[in-house]
Amino acid sequence: QVHLVESGGGSVQAGGSLRLSCTGPSNIVNNCGMDWYRQSPGNLREWISTTNTDETTSYHDSVKGRFTVSRDEAKATVYLQMNNLKPEDTAMYVCVAPGGVRGQGTQVTVSS
Repeated sequence: QVHLVESGGGSVQAGGSLRLSCTGPSNIVNNCGMDWYRQSPGNLREWISTTNTDETTSYHDSVKGRFTVSRDEAKATVYLQMNNLKPEDTAMYVCVAPGGVRGQGTQVTVSS
C-alpha cells in the first residue's frame, strides 16, 4: 500500500519556526499535486495548501505569508516551511496526494 511519511513536527513557542517534510514514492511526490492539511482535536480537517505540478502553490488565508511549500525532486520530498507560528497552528499536519494517498501525520504544538 502506497503511503507518505511526514516528519519535522515538534513543540515550539509562538513566533518560532518548523519545517515539515513529506516523503514518498518519487512518481507520486514529484509528479502530482500535493496538499497539506491539519486537524486538531474537536475540529474539522483544515486545508492548508495545494502545490500544483507547475509548482504554483495556493494557501489558506490563515497561513498565507507565514507558510511556504517547496519540493525537492532529488529527495522526492515536499516541505512545509512554517514561520511565525501561532498557538492556533497547533494540530496534526498531514500531506495528501491524489487518490487519498497520505501519511500518518506529524504533530505541531505551539505554546504562547
